[in-house]
Amino acid sequence: MTISLAAVVFLTAIIHLINTLIYAVRLAGVRTQRLATALSLFQIIFLIASTANLIQAPLMSSIVENAINAGLKYHAGADLLADPFYQSQLAGLERKIRLVILASTAGTIIGGLLIPSTVKIFVRGIMLLEDVGSVPRIFLKMLLAPRSVLGLAKEIKLPQPGRFRDSLREPLSIPVAFLAANIIITGIWTTGVLSALYAGALNPQYRMSAAFTSGIINGMATVLAATVVDPTAGMITDQALRGVREEKDVRQMAVYLALTRLIGTLLAQAIFLPAAWVVVYVVKLIT
Repeated sequence: MTISLAAVVFLTAIIHLINTLIYAVRLAGVRTQRLATALSLFQIIFLIASTANLIQAPLMSSIVENAINAGLKYHAGADLLADPFYQSQLAGLERKIRLVILASTAGTIIGGLLIPSTVKIFVRGIMLLEDVGSVPRIFLKMLLAPRSVLGLAKEIKLPQPGRFRDSLREPLSIPVAFLAANIIITGIWTTGVLSALYAGALNPQYRMSAAFTSGIINGMATVLAATVVDPTAGMITDQALRGVREEKDVRQMAVYLALTRLIGTLLAQAIFLPAAWVVVYVVKLIT
């Protein structure tokens, strides 16, 4: 594994880990009755995912470009896809991309396992923010009192299997369509950029156009998440804050959203190639 690929794998896992932990933040907000504060604190962590995404995208693009250029170097004919050497390049590229998708699954699993610990850490963080009044003061207090950092670190533990099992055994109190949408949206979002980049390798002549479609695909997934998943999750959370629902409903929602997110990353493996060929077809259609 090259350094670039290892970096992409690591950053992808971090991105999906952090995006899974948002479910814990909602639960911490309900538990403390301070949802807005919890979400504000999470934005600090989300900056890490945003930065990782900015680094990951060009690294992944360079991996794809290297595979394309290696093929073009030895075979520049029109029937490039029929060339055995380029086919081997494509096969190697596919394995690398599937490894990246697997990293998204691993990151989601780790994030799901860390949900209970994250809830505890955010509850303490929210109370600490109320006490000191600002995030910079929290960092200053942690710097001057290293024991508080060690105290937070001790909260990071693997959850007892019974916690998740109990949530799965309870009657489902959240919409099934909302969970199904989370699977589909996660699958599209996970493989959108990767399928578009691979489509560029399948159709090197128009690889820039194929790469451009990644923004459209991920934009559609983001819009769907913002209109289907996030409002429902917010409504359930607000109902728990008002006492219309119990806290266990939000805990169940966090477990099921993490689970459906995990299934979505597995779905990404299945739709990766078909999505790439769809991008190839669309690009040929519009160019």
